Amino acid sequence: MGRGKLLSTQGGGKPSKGFRVSRSEYKAIAERMKTIQEQQMKIVRNMRRIRYKIAVISTKGGVGKSFVTASLAAALAAEGRRVGVFDADISGPSVHKMLGLNTGMGMPSQLDGTVKPVEVPPGIKVASIGLLLPMDEVPLIWRGAIKTSAIRELLAYVDWGELDYLLIDLPPGTGDEVLTITQIIPNITGFLVVTIPSEIAKSVVKKAVSFAKRIEAPVIGIVENMSYFRCSDGSIHYIFGRGAAEEIASQYGIELLGKIPIDPAIREANDRGKIFFLENPKSEASKEFLKIARRIIEIVEKLGPKPPAWGPQME
Repeated sequence: MGRGKLLSTQGGGKPSKGFRVSRSEYKAIAERMKTIQEQQMKIVRNMRRIRYKIAVISTKGGVGKSFVTASLAAALAAEGRRVGVFDADISGPSVHKMLGLNTGMGMPSQLDGTVKPVEVPPGIKVASIGLLLPMDEVPLIWRGAIKTSAIRELLAYVDWGELDYLLIDLPPGTGDEVLTITQIIPNITGFLVVTIPSEIAKSVVKKAVSFAKRIEAPVIGIVENMSYFRCSDGSIHYIFGRGAAEEIASQYGIELLGKIPIDPAIREANDRGKIFFLENPKSEASKEFLKIARRIIEIVEKLGPKPPAWGPQME
């Protein structure tokens, strides 16, 4: 078969020494680009039906970001909002389990080629690659391009319907998955930053705020998880340190939305696959999540967000 033209030419139109692409390869590339464009159009249409898209970010692993996402989703739903949760952590999906769903249970397919997110009480819609894996122990040994493709396909073909909030549980860091989300979801409402009080976490989590600054996206606020432990006698102990969230909030001019205490019931609920907020509605942590949810509603719905100086005005 004849070879295709060179991708680049030298001055005067003379072909340069370089990589040759056959007609069949050109056709395959064109088909792939067409598919990506079609998926992006589907994503845009899907996102138009969702009022607010909030990406939950940390850049530091082990701070309880997925737990915060799941609990905040339940608190927003308790306030009468229609909520969806999208797990963008392709390599380590876990938020579905914190919302009471089993790995491998799947997502229902529809005749039009879309899939429905799985709905859990109190009406939270969930989409995660973890629902499609056969078991927890199966690793996804994928390079960045495959992860990007998986995120794009999930966002294109999951039929969320009408939602007030879509919470996007991002993986740690600022790598491929995080960049993909910020690039393909139009008009992200803002980032919610999660940290714990330790010095190590503080130094790493600052990168999340700097990342938002770099891409000119607003930061709605910061939540400090594992902030303190309250003993039965009422005394408070700062197990992981104190003041990290306050320092980040002060340095970058963002709002400290709340502090979640350490509570053994949180671990117990997560291990049993139960939604902590629903299992323990009167706990100090659940009350704090409700306060955070109400403040987020106030920021994005009533007052209009006040983004940092570098960010665009939010709708």
